Amino acid sequence: MLPPTFTQTFTVSGCSLKLLKPGEKGVITRFQPTNDLTTRKLSEMGIRPGATITLEKRFPAYLIKVGAACFRLDESMMNAIYVRIVNSPLKKTSRFS
Repeated sequence: MLPPTFTQTFTVSGCSLKLLKPGEKGVITRFQPTNDLTTRKLSEMGIRPGATITLEKRFPAYLIKVGAACFRLDESMMNAIYVRIVNSPLKKTSRFS
């Protein structure tokens, strides 16, 4: 049994937010040093290291969710965010198949 502080499963692997599939969640670990303007825009939107982020959709635009807020991100913002994946969407399977 896990201690009470470990209520969610997580992985130690990290990757670019751009590599997540729709529905996957991650915790922002860092921003890739691209340029100060991109980092500042992300911070102003409330997107900061330590925040939990969900990739909602990839096309026609990247749509993410941080807390209760949804944001549309451009390519440079997506490239700047690195996350530790905390879960993947469960595949639905039938018990009778």
